[in-house]
Amino acid sequence: MRILDRATVAELLDLDQLVDALAVAMTDLSAGRATVPPRTGAAIAAAGVLVAMPAYCPSLGLAAAKLLTVYPGNAAAGRPVHQAVVVAVDPETGSPVALLDGDAITELRTAAGSALSVRLLARPDARTLAVVGTGPQALAHARVVVRERPFDRVLVGGRNRERAERLVADLAAHGVDATACTIAEAVGEGDVVCGTTSAVEPLVRAGEVRDGVHVAAVGYARGGGEVDPALMASALLVVEHRDTVLTAWPAGADDVIDAVARGLVALDDVVEIGELVAGTRAGRTDDLQRTVYRSVGLAVQDVAAAAVVLRAAGTRGLGTVVEL
Repeated sequence: MRILDRATVAELLDLDQLVDALAVAMTDLSAGRATVPPRTGAAIAAAGVLVAMPAYCPSLGLAAAKLLTVYPGNAAAGRPVHQAVVVAVDPETGSPVALLDGDAITELRTAAGSALSVRLLARPDARTLAVVGTGPQALAHARVVVRERPFDRVLVGGRNRERAERLVADLAAHGVDATACTIAEAVGEGDVVCGTTSAVEPLVRAGEVRDGVHVAAVGYARGGGEVDPALMASALLVVEHRDTVLTAWPAGADDVIDAVARGLVALDDVVEIGELVAGTRAGRTDDLQRTVYRSVGLAVQDVAAAAVVLRAAGTRGLGTVVEL
């Protein structure tokens, strides 16, 4: 078994290859080739949740399972809210072949999913990228999504100005020139708006975004979400997997479940991103149409990221190989 720590995973996870691998994985999922059971979560007292996420992607030749903990209270103590490991398995033999740090994989594959949605749905002339949030997902989104369009401006909108400024400085170290602003300014000025918070009440509202905007929302929160249900109702809504997004938390998205239950969104109108990649469903139809990608995160995306990392690790001989 090859063991790869966070620094090595981050080094090997080529961002362009990752988006391309996600396109393959999401196509497999929508075509019924991938095996992705709903994730399950074990509540750990009132502190957090332990989530198990297995998947198999035949086109990438890999199976994997991620164990993820979500402990919201860690933020106040300066510890990570999300922590994860990924175990990769040879689908031919069932043998575990690698143990990978899952934090970098979770951050970057989530952002890569949003980047894929931008590739498929954002207007070609989108020039302002707005990232709502100041945490690790905001950093990852700004790094990855900028590669999909020639953005003139990158805005970081946060409730806390100091944290927004700190994120701007972190982005500069990654070669991304960004400006800190309020959430309202980011939402109102973005041609592409990425929601990366754990907000339960909507931060991206129908009356505050531009016509033609593309919104990518990845917030993982129980009881709500970042996107106004009215915006979902008036936009083309794209998800990773229709059945999964309607599954009860921690697998699905409570905001989408609520919008469908209230009749604001018709399930038949909801498009899977793999269908867009395969060309079996249509995406944006005009420059004024609003589009929303609502992500809940799927294990097949972790498989895609692990496949990119393991291919590079094998080529370069990185990681520690051990006998179990």
